[in-house]
Amino acid sequence: MTLSAGPRAERPGPAGPGPAGRLRALAVFDLALLERLRLEFGPGLNVLTGETGAGKSLLIDALGLALGARSDTGLVRHGAESARVEAEFERSPEALVVVREVSASGRSSARLDDEAVSAARLAEAVGPLVEVHGQHDQQRLLDERVQRDLLDAYGGHAELRAAMATAVRRWSENQAALGALVLDPRELLRRLTLAEHEAAEILAARLRVGEADEIRERLVASRNGESIARAGAALDEVLLEEGTGARDAAGRAFALARELARLDARFGPLAERIGGIEAELEDVAAATRGLVEGIEYDPRALGLLEERLSEIYALERRYGDDEAAVIAHAEAAAGEAERLRGLEDERDRRLAEDAVLLAAVGAAAADLSVARRRTAEVLGPRIASALAGLGFREDAFAIGLGRRPAGQAESAVELDGDAVAFDATGVDDVIFRFAPNAGEPGRPLARIASGGELSRVGLAIKEVLAAADATPTLVFDEIDSGIGGRSADPVGRSLWLLARRHQVLCVTHLPQIAAHADVHFRISKQERDGRTATMVERLEGEERLIELAAMLGGEAGGSPAAAGARDLIERAAAWRRSAPEHSA
Repeated sequence: MTLSAGPRAERPGPAGPGPAGRLRALAVFDLALLERLRLEFGPGLNVLTGETGAGKSLLIDALGLALGARSDTGLVRHGAESARVEAEFERSPEALVVVREVSASGRSSARLDDEAVSAARLAEAVGPLVEVHGQHDQQRLLDERVQRDLLDAYGGHAELRAAMATAVRRWSENQAALGALVLDPRELLRRLTLAEHEAAEILAARLRVGEADEIRERLVASRNGESIARAGAALDEVLLEEGTGARDAAGRAFALARELARLDARFGPLAERIGGIEAELEDVAAATRGLVEGIEYDPRALGLLEERLSEIYALERRYGDDEAAVIAHAEAAAGEAERLRGLEDERDRRLAEDAVLLAAVGAAAADLSVARRRTAEVLGPRIASALAGLGFREDAFAIGLGRRPAGQAESAVELDGDAVAFDATGVDDVIFRFAPNAGEPGRPLARIASGGELSRVGLAIKEVLAAADATPTLVFDEIDSGIGGRSADPVGRSLWLLARRHQVLCVTHLPQIAAHADVHFRISKQERDGRTATMVERLEGEERLIELAAMLGGEAGGSPAAAGARDLIERAAAWRRSAPEHSA
C-alpha cells in the first residue's frame, strides 16, 4: 500500500513544482504496534484521541522519520523485515511524496519524489514543513536564551543579530591578534635573533635545488676516476689506433664499398652506411675523451665535494627534507624576522583598530537593544491577551529586558552611561515574567510556572507568533499535560484559532480540547491472530459523540456522559460562530 497523489499531471514547465504545504496523508507499515494504517488529514485542527498506550505518540514518531529524524531499529515491528513510513504533502501541480524505510538490520533509506536521498537531505527538504511541539519544547521555554530568540524571531531581528555577531567576531579576531603580539622583551629578542640567524645561514650557503643530486653523481664518478681513465684510453685506442683501429677498418671498408658501387649502383646505399659508421666512430672517440677529461679524481677536489654535500645534509637536517624546503624555510625565517622587527608598530595599529571595532560593537548592540525593547512592548501585551483567553489575568505576562554590568576584567561597551557586558547575541537579558496570581509580582517563568501553566504559556506564545511563522503544519504532542478540565476548553479554543493560520495536529486526552476538532481521529488497540495492532478511525457525527462520552465517563459513562459530550460539541460550535473574525 502506497500513498497516491492521484493521476499524474503534465510535467511542470521550467519553473518546476510550487512550494510544498500542509500534510495531506501519512501511511505507516510495521512500525511497532502500527501494522498497516493510513491517515488523511484535513486543514484546520486535526485531533488524535484514544486510550493510553494505543500508539498516538507512535504516529508522531512515524512522522518524525518522514521528516528525517534518526532511525531506530527498535521501532520495526517484531517479525517484520522493515518499517516503512510514507508522507504526502500538498504541492502544485502534484503532491510531494516522502518515503522512509528502516530495516531490522539497521539500514535506513529515504526517497523524495522517487529520488533516493540521505536522511539529512530529507530533513533539509521536508523538515521546514512541520514543527513538532512536545513536553520537552515547553521546558525549553524556561531557558532565557530561548526567550530571547523568540523575541528576536517575532521582531524580525535577524539582520540586527547578524550585524552584532559580525561586529563581535571582528573585534574578537583583533583581540586574538593583539594577544599574539604581546611578547616579553627577552623572548622577542630571542625569537628575532633565531630567525635572523636561520635566514642568514641558509642564504650564505647559496643552495640550488637539485645540487645534492648533482654532487652525488660527481662523487660516484670521481671515486671511480682512475678506472674510468684506463678504460677510456683503451676504448680510444680500439677506435682510433693507426692501422688496426676501428676507424681505419671502417675507412678501408668504405673504400671497397665505393669501388663496388662504381661497378654496380646497388652497392651505393651500403657505401653510404659504411661512411656513416666511420664518422660515428670518430664522434664516439671524441665524446669518450671529453668525458674522461671531465672526471675529477683529484683527492683534493673529491674532498671539497664531500664537504659541500655534508653542508647541504646539515641544513636539511635542521630546516627541511630537501634544498627546496630549506630555501622555503629561509624565506619564512626572513619574513618572521621582518614581522618581529615591526611588532611594536603592528601592536600600535591593532590597539587603534580595537577602539574602532569596540565602538562598532557598541553601535550594533545599541541598535539591537532598541529594536528588542520596541518588540517587547508589542509582544508582551499580545501574549498576555492570548493568555487571558486561556483563563489567566489580563496582566499575567510581561517581557523584561535587562543588561549585565561588566566585571572588572571583562570587556564592555558603554550604553546609556553604563559599562555593560556583551557577546555575539547583544547586551540584553530577555526574561519572560509570569504573574498568574493577583497581587503577586511577575517573576521569571522558570521560577513560578507549573507544568499546566507552562503548557498554556507555550500555546499562547505559539498563537501570537503564528502570524510571523510560515510553517504549514504544527504538531502538538500531549499539549494538555498538567492541564485540568477548567483550562482545557480555552486551550481547545486557542488551538482552533492557531489552526486558522496553520494546519494543526494535536494528541490529547481531554474531551474539551477534542470538541474543537475540525477532523477527529480515534486510535485504539485490537488483537488479531494473537498479535496487538493499533487501529485508526476518522470519526464523524455520532461517532465523535461516543468518543467524547468515553473520554468524559469511560465506557460505562452512560447517558450523562453522552449528554456532556453533546454539550461540549455544541458549545464549541457556538463559540466558533461568535468569533467570525477568526474563522476566515
